[in-house]
Amino acid sequence: MATIHEQCVQTLRFLAADEVEKAKSGHPGFPLGTAPLMYTVWDKFMKYNPAEPKWFNRDRFILSPGHGSALLYAMLHLAGYDLTIDDLKNFRQWGSKTPGHPEYGVTAGVDVSTGPLGHGLSMGVGFALAESMLAAKYNKPDFPVIDHYTYGLVSDGDLMEGVASEAASLAGTLGLGKLIYLYDDNKITIEGSTDIAFTECVETRFKAYGWQVLRVESSEDLEALEAAVKEARADKEHPSIIIVRTHIGFGSPKQDSPSCHGEPLGAEALKKTKEAAGWDPEQSFVVPDEVKAHFNDKLEACAKAEADWNELLKEYGTKYPELTGELLASLSGNRTVDLATLEKLFEGKESVATRAASGDILQKLAELVPELVGGSADLGPSNKTVMKAAGYYSKAEPAGRNIHFGVREHAMGCIINGMSVHGGVIPFGATFLVFSDFLRPAVRIAALMETQSIFVMTHDSIAVGEDGPTHQPIEQVMSLRLIPNSVVWRPADALETAAAWKYAIEHKTGPVTLCLSRQNLPVLHEQAEAVHEGALKGGYVLSPAKDMAKAVIIATGSEVKIALEAQKILAEDGIDVAVVSMPSMEVFEEQSAEYKESVLPKYVPTFAVEAGVTLGWTRYTKREDRVLGIDTFGASAPGGVVAEHYGMTGVNVAAMVKAAF
Repeated sequence: MATIHEQCVQTLRFLAADEVEKAKSGHPGFPLGTAPLMYTVWDKFMKYNPAEPKWFNRDRFILSPGHGSALLYAMLHLAGYDLTIDDLKNFRQWGSKTPGHPEYGVTAGVDVSTGPLGHGLSMGVGFALAESMLAAKYNKPDFPVIDHYTYGLVSDGDLMEGVASEAASLAGTLGLGKLIYLYDDNKITIEGSTDIAFTECVETRFKAYGWQVLRVESSEDLEALEAAVKEARADKEHPSIIIVRTHIGFGSPKQDSPSCHGEPLGAEALKKTKEAAGWDPEQSFVVPDEVKAHFNDKLEACAKAEADWNELLKEYGTKYPELTGELLASLSGNRTVDLATLEKLFEGKESVATRAASGDILQKLAELVPELVGGSADLGPSNKTVMKAAGYYSKAEPAGRNIHFGVREHAMGCIINGMSVHGGVIPFGATFLVFSDFLRPAVRIAALMETQSIFVMTHDSIAVGEDGPTHQPIEQVMSLRLIPNSVVWRPADALETAAAWKYAIEHKTGPVTLCLSRQNLPVLHEQAEAVHEGALKGGYVLSPAKDMAKAVIIATGSEVKIALEAQKILAEDGIDVAVVSMPSMEVFEEQSAEYKESVLPKYVPTFAVEAGVTLGWTRYTKREDRVLGIDTFGASAPGGVVAEHYGMTGVNVAAMVKAAF
């Protein structure tokens, strides 16, 4: 007779297999192989309350191989989350709560969107890092107000991806001891046995990273799985990975075959699988009464765990009122920043690089926004992203707010996403703009999840100069603008940079990227009022025509300066034009039609200049010959020389406008 635990595992297996079979689409092999791993973590260790899925001090769970989503949905259903049998039956269908891969914000209990392999593992590092930072800052003797674990399942595919290596290396270096992964070692990939492309010793590799490595020889040994997780939890100095020998498609005629990875088992194979397990082959989506009772019996304890934490937080508030107020403000996510306070930093400054302006702003924000944390991919001094009075996070100093990510752009992006979703912190990460390509997939996932991830990208154009075309971004700004729900800022000066940072701190529903200059740019003191009133609208009239504008010139970043020069040149020839600064195309597009018409009148010729690809600007100019940009790679020479060679001058902007008259 099967024990209740074995019944629960089989229930998970067949709910997941039924989901896939009904949808005629999905991945049954992973759920059949890893159901015991999922069950052990959730039944024996997970701290959660399905009635309050966002309870802050809950444990987090990440299904890094998101293609196994059917198993996660089955688990959430049994655990009591807002996911019914009908929702499971609607797997992979339009508008369902059970999409093909887990989507954060769609399904209660799904802590991150996963699918791109390696991202879930890496975002989990962000979860553990955020928990550690907050615990170091707020916990006091007898008041562990921040105290939770991050668990997850990872696959061969996750471990093959380079981003996982980057993140795992950093997690070991930082000693994130409350991060525990169970590795689905099934030795099968889509193309065949893993040894056709993956023969490394995972155990040795992770020990070298500084992880605790444990082994369980059979996924069916529930006692061994429980013992391994207990041992992992006991080691607070190292993250843990538990290597579990599993079998893809366990118990089915297709066991250990790639064929059960990404397609339904088929009615006949599923029937045989159920028969072999002593399950009724004629029924689907079955949850035995004993299994329902087993999980229902947990609900009271789930609610009590949250109630106990709420009571602890209340007592903490009595003893540490200032810390409590700061913590609750950080958890609320409602931080605002006064723009005038940031603008005052640049009084009396005539010229400053926007990366340097950002650095000055960051020092002020470190005071005003205690939950602001972050760092760079080993470029802090160049990106100007070191918060000088905030300390560096390390095993020895976990309360530090600066993070050494190392040369790991992709992992940095994923870790920031994990920290943002975790909550309680506003994270940023920095690198050179040209290297945004390394972390672009993380920006995309941030946009999909609508996380408050801030990316600081400096050295934003060919004005980088001597470092040459490998370091001179051409297509990067526009390519980042192509990502839905991603907001890009390319400020023209220090004052617009202040507006960009205010926006980033207050914007909660998607990533914000700040593209900043290495070279000095004049501070727009003469137009300060226009900047203050208009920059946060994404695009605004910086310098109006003196009478009736014959044309409008749009510019961003360092090219606003040359647009203003062109305005003066054209005025000498009797051509009155207005200059529009557009630091954020996305924010401008969110404005009303009336406002946009006031900035870019429909019947006035519009021109655009930006030191990057011309693609995309014709949405405003309507004609390609009214865009001045760069559609080739750059060259190595002093920045001013390169800019002039590629036509980024006021004279050339004026000539482009004159050609239309």
